[in-house]
Amino acid sequence: MDARSYLTKTGLTVDVSAVREAQQVLWGLLDEAKKASLPATPTALNGLYQYKVPKLSPDGTCSLHQDLDPTPYDLGKVLGGRSVQTSFALLTLDALVESVQAQTGADWLGLYQVRALPSGPTLVKLAYRGAESRPEFPLTEAFAQRSNNAAVGLSGQARVLQDVAAHRASGGAYYECDPKVRSEVCLPVLDANGKVVGILDAESTKQGYFTPQRLALLVSLATECPSHLPR
Repeated sequence: MDARSYLTKTGLTVDVSAVREAQQVLWGLLDEAKKASLPATPTALNGLYQYKVPKLSPDGTCSLHQDLDPTPYDLGKVLGGRSVQTSFALLTLDALVESVQAQTGADWLGLYQVRALPSGPTLVKLAYRGAESRPEFPLTEAFAQRSNNAAVGLSGQARVLQDVAAHRASGGAYYECDPKVRSEVCLPVLDANGKVVGILDAESTKQGYFTPQRLALLVSLATECPSHLPR
């Protein structure tokens, strides 16, 4: 989906030229990514598929940040195993997320894909930069009542919270993954037909952090990701 169509469909007001400029940078990165080799050892390959996650509280709604689960989350179990194609997809997405996180300076940036799990449609975290966090978000109306990620995944509408505290004080639903977060942007990832195939979540410990230029960078990532998602 082109940048202008994406902005119209998601309800965002961002300069299209700024998004296109940011896309040019990502396209250059993709040219380099095509030349990259997959990790040569099983241990190194684990870095693409596995990551640490915090334990959840008994009610399953709040991450316990000081207590990591001893068993890392394994993407291979939800992506149908490990393959060369899937590995290259994860390698490419990881490079894109790393680049945009560096450009925006966000404290946290993560990309999730909609996957059909036995429990139902779920947002699964594929790549991220920042502190350990929840790997899955159920795509249900009930969970969307307290989660921006799930709400955006269901609605396809972007959410930009420049003041998380004010949003919560006004009664806005919010899933707290990190109590230090002061501003957040959650964008849908759409395929060519406008279907939600994932979401992008960015967080900052600074209030009002997501300027128009930073939003343009995030939109460039959201529009680039669909063609690189694992099947």
